[in-house]
Amino acid sequence: MQSRFRSDRRLTVRMTVTLFLLGLLYVAFVAALIVLLKSWVLVVALMAVMFVAQFWFSDKIALFAMRGRVVGREEYPELHAVIDRLCAIADMPKPVVAVSEMDMPNAFATGRNPENAVVCVTTGLLRRLEPAELEGVLAHELSHVAHKDVAVITIASFLGVIAGLIVRFAFYSQLFGGGRRDQNTAVVFAAVMGVSAAVYAISFLLIRTLSRYRELAADRAAAHLTGRPSALASALTKVSGDIARIPTKDLRTAQAFNAFYFTPATGKEPGIERYFSTHPSLEQRLEQLGRISTELGEASAPGKAG
Repeated sequence: MQSRFRSDRRLTVRMTVTLFLLGLLYVAFVAALIVLLKSWVLVVALMAVMFVAQFWFSDKIALFAMRGRVVGREEYPELHAVIDRLCAIADMPKPVVAVSEMDMPNAFATGRNPENAVVCVTTGLLRRLEPAELEGVLAHELSHVAHKDVAVITIASFLGVIAGLIVRFAFYSQLFGGGRRDQNTAVVFAAVMGVSAAVYAISFLLIRTLSRYRELAADRAAAHLTGRPSALASALTKVSGDIARIPTKDLRTAQAFNAFYFTPATGKEPGIERYFSTHPSLEQRLEQLGRISTELGEASAPGKAG
């Protein structure tokens, strides 16, 4: 079903190109592992099991990691009411609604498709935001579901997860068992580790580039759906400011899920590392929302309507 969220052709193109490039990388990675490990059954079985686990259970994994739980309408009536209204306006299925008992103000969406999606907010976010600001954040998260970029990020991150696990496995195997291996085995392990590290680095950069764009796309879609970009800008400013005051050590667990958050749990605006960030800078997001606010103001002014 096509939602009423404003479509973003540039986002669709970027998602398609990213998946294509990662697909090529995936094929090369599997081929290299088969040659090095000399067992295509082992490699294919490992990849298949990990892919199924990540793709089909990504929502449950994310909720478990973030201590989120599904909540009913009787427990959080206002939260459900906002999501009901936005889904009706956007003409999209209502996702499962969840709440995480965390003071860090944030929200995320996950799930393999709009029919199997979850939108989760933290209690810290619910305490801090005004109703219009909360509506903007939830519209942002729902746009991720409608644009299907949540599923794309989940699929795209699969290769990086596998490569990262293999790098760690190879490293610890060499560290704790290197003395018991012959030279040929050591060479194979070094080669596997090198290939995996290269794949991880390339997939990391591709995913970060797509992730930054999809956040801007979600801001645009949410601003146009609600018609109140200023409320979303206010939420962004408030949430980013509050997260910046949280000690970095308290954010480390949450940082593993930065790619899915409304605002990254970095604790500060990035410097040179912004090129490796999952999100565009706060200034970029606010600047875009400012332009949309001006556009919507001009469109609604007397004599300006088409």
